[in-house]
Amino acid sequence: MSIALPKLETPKYSLTVPSTKKTIDYRPFLVKEEKVLLIAQQSEDEAEIFNAIKDIIESCTFNKIKANDLTNYDIEYIFLKLRSKSVGETSDVNIKCSACDRINPISINLEEIEITYPSKKVDNKIMLTDSIGIIAKPLNNSDISNISKNQDDQGVLLTLTLAASIESIFDDENVYPMSDASQSEVEEFINSLNRSQIEKIEEYISNVPKLQKEIKFTCMHCKEKNALMLEGVQSFFE
Repeated sequence: MSIALPKLETPKYSLTVPSTKKTIDYRPFLVKEEKVLLIAQQSEDEAEIFNAIKDIIESCTFNKIKANDLTNYDIEYIFLKLRSKSVGETSDVNIKCSACDRINPISINLEEIEITYPSKKVDNKIMLTDSIGIIAKPLNNSDISNISKNQDDQGVLLTLTLAASIESIFDDENVYPMSDASQSEVEEFINSLNRSQIEKIEEYISNVPKLQKEIKFTCMHCKEKNALMLEGVQSFFE
């Protein structure tokens, strides 16, 4: 004889996606999702771990967002908020002293970690010549995943990175969306860029927000005062 077990209510929270400023609802991840993450972590495969994180983000935001449409810093920020509400607001990490190289256990308040935005804003409208320019866009996760598959070929890597960073090309008369161009047309345009023009686009690409926090502590062994910047979501967990 089966019985109807009581249903547990899951709390709901909201956050603002850093890149879009859109407010979304989310819930803590549950045991079934924590198992997926643990299995991925045990594999020690970075790609598998990152895919697990993306799957968890989609599930915990009620499938209202697609992880591949997010930037990497969006994914790191959202996962940090999920982890904080799911497991606890603090994370204990071991950090080496800069002087004696010995380990210090440090407790980090995850609620205090936010996205750090660059002090210098780089306009996404980039003039390449007096009459031709581009509208640049941040790389989303799908772009980065595609680019990383070709990381052993520096030429292909550069072409893919530049192409993925361009939303449209414009001149005095028209705007040309990159999505309307063929692969050969895109490659021809990228190959026509000179070093100065590439550097303008690379400046925009590198000028992205980051998930980071400065950690200060006095070494429990040698009493040296330490200050270091932790960056990226994996820095805040063991």
